[in-house]
Amino acid sequence: MDFEPAGFHWIDCSDWEAGVLSFLRRARDPEDFLVVVCNFTPVPRRGYRVGVPEGGYYRELLNTDAAVYGGSNMGNAGGLWAEPAPWQGLPWSISATLPPLSALVLKRVFG
Repeated sequence: MDFEPAGFHWIDCSDWEAGVLSFLRRARDPEDFLVVVCNFTPVPRRGYRVGVPEGGYYRELLNTDAAVYGGSNMGNAGGLWAEPAPWQGLPWSISATLPPLSALVLKRVFG
């Protein structure tokens, strides 16, 4: 799906005020997807809501602010539960802490 339009979906590409971009990357299996959220500002964003397509637990696969990468270790304690609160055109959402100048990659591991 890397080179097919169905493998990519913008969640939000217009939040210029917060300096945040979010998108989905999909595999051939529609249940297999990643949520990518990038904070391009030096300001932490706590309680930042991001729409997601499915309910369940989203594990933090990558947090570029983790201590192992020399960051401050701000994050989401390893993952987040989705809430049945529609957001950004998607039926579920998560409320995440976005560290400054960081990228998060989340994967739904169980519903």
